Amino acid sequence: MELSTLKTALLVRDLGSFAAVARLLDLDASSVSRVIAQLEQEVGFRLFQRSTRSLSPTGEGELYLNRIAPLVEELEAVGEEARTTTISPRGTLRLTASIAFVQECLIPILPDFRERYPEIEIELLASDANLDLRTEGIDLAVRFGSMPKGDWIVTKLMTTSYRVVASPDYLEKNGSIAHPDDLSNRECLRFAIPGFRTYWQFRGEGDSEAFRVSVGGTTVISNPLSVRSAARLGMGIALLPIMLVSRDLERGTLVDLFPDYACAAASFETAAWLLYPSRSYLPQKVRVMIDFLKERYGRPET
Repeated sequence: MELSTLKTALLVRDLGSFAAVARLLDLDASSVSRVIAQLEQEVGFRLFQRSTRSLSPTGEGELYLNRIAPLVEELEAVGEEARTTTISPRGTLRLTASIAFVQECLIPILPDFRERYPEIEIELLASDANLDLRTEGIDLAVRFGSMPKGDWIVTKLMTTSYRVVASPDYLEKNGSIAHPDDLSNRECLRFAIPGFRTYWQFRGEGDSEAFRVSVGGTTVISNPLSVRSAARLGMGIALLPIMLVSRDLERGTLVDLFPDYACAAASFETAAWLLYPSRSYLPQKVRVMIDFLKERYGRPET
């Protein structure tokens, strides 16, 4: 039996339907069904219990698939190692990240990546939702916040930091702000996720203890790029990642209101993390992308 057949069977187990596997592999569902039927004929027992609404491994199928999974992984690893000694990185790399990170950080560096690795095809899934790596067939994800939990390999890309900013026009119309406590009486542009829309945190230089300030305002926005646009238009004060406002601060289109304070929303201990499915080897196409991202935005070591 072929390795591709076994990989298809494992995908059916993980995704739970022929249709989902077909979408991932760009095949017809009937083709996936035929592959499984042929494998069942070869092994001599039914791998999956089928019904009109669900598909799940039989007892024998679960035992079989659990036993072959590490073998398939090892065979893929051996093939990958052999290929890396003879050919340049190639294949399709599916990468997901937030819309803001894709637009601000990934798109600008992709031309250099493509020039360096012309045989890698990139599929970018820009989404502010945390897409499931296995069901979506994703090779690499960039996630922000505290260290992600789950059955993934996680490596830190970069520490994230935030600034509280406003436009010069807003400050001219509403007056300057001397201390973070004054935010309670100002129009703040709030990001529509927990930890961003009620309180902002501050810590003075050299201070060990942080304090938080309640914030309010008439505008709540679900996308940080839109929050930035609203801040540029003078609609209010915003708490945004430094990676989204650094150029505005240099140009003077936004002003850092509290340069002597560290600023945060839910936690000061946040970072950008790289996630990929847990496995005993790392495909070359994923390895070179991780190294490239760390070269540009993080630490060069892995």
